This record gives sequence, C-alpha cells and structure tokens, in this order.
Amino acid sequence: MSTIKNVFVSHIHLDDAGLPDLMNLLGKHGMEARNYSITSDKENNAKSHNYIKYEILAPRINACSTLVVYVTADTKDSEWVNWEIEYAYKQGKTIVGVWELGSKGCELPEALEEFHDAIVGWVGESIVNAINGEVKGPHHPDGTPTETPVPITRHPCN
Repeated sequence: MSTIKNVFVSHIHLDDAGLPDLMNLLGKHGMEARNYSITSDKENNAKSHNYIKYEILAPRINACSTLVVYVTADTKDSEWVNWEIEYAYKQGKTIVGVWELGSKGCELPEALEEFHDAIVGWVGESIVNAINGEVKGPHHPDGTPTETPVPITRHPCN
C-alpha cells in the first residue's frame, strides 16, 4: 500500500520536463505524490505578483504537507522559488531540496540553504524518507551527507 502525500514542487518552468520523472521515482518507492505545483501547461494570465502569490500559489502550498524544491543550476536565480520556500517555511511546511537526476551540484536558492529540512540526491528512498521527515540536513547530489566526519588524530598525553 502506498503512502499518499500532497506536495508542491517548487521549480523553474525550464525544468518542467523533470517533474514527471520525480513523481514516477516517488511512486516506485511507495509514495503516491499529488503535485500541486504550477507548470507551463497550467499557466495563467495573471499579471499582479501579489495575486499570483496569494491567490494562486499560496492556496496550493497550503494544501500540501511538503514543499519539494527541484534543484537545477538555474533554480538559485528564481525569485518565485525563493518566495515559495519562504512562504512554505512560514506555514510550517517540510522543505525538501532534491538535486536533479545526474546533478554534480550547483548553488542553491538562498531560501533553501536557510530553511531546508533536508536536501537529498536523486535516490528514491532518500527522497521519500526526507518527505516523511526521516532524513535531515543537506546531502551531496550523489546522496552522501555533506557533513562527513573529519578523522581526528589522537596523541597520547605526556
């Protein structure tokens, strides 16, 4: 039996093509994710930034337990992605960054660096666990934790 979660995938429209792969990966690992994000095929004609933020995006984020940030090289430059992350944080949502498939790493959106619960590589089990709150902190795109222990050399006291 799969787990059903409502998620808002924060991304830039240039990365729309990667979202079905992300949803499929979650499904293969036992999570049915309902994606509440806006993609270029669901665009609207609204011009007012406040209207877009509070009448279109906010209700969708509010309907979700988790904001997933699809991280690519250009994500860091999106004022919309940063706003979505900050808004989700203020609403107490779980915030999970997911490196795109094949990523070697890049700069993260400023708000993601500050407010993430987890940042994980393209590893289905890790993404599901992060959405469920079982993985914390940042990870490299290959899935390894970024805060690896530093070996300590011990010296005897004289």
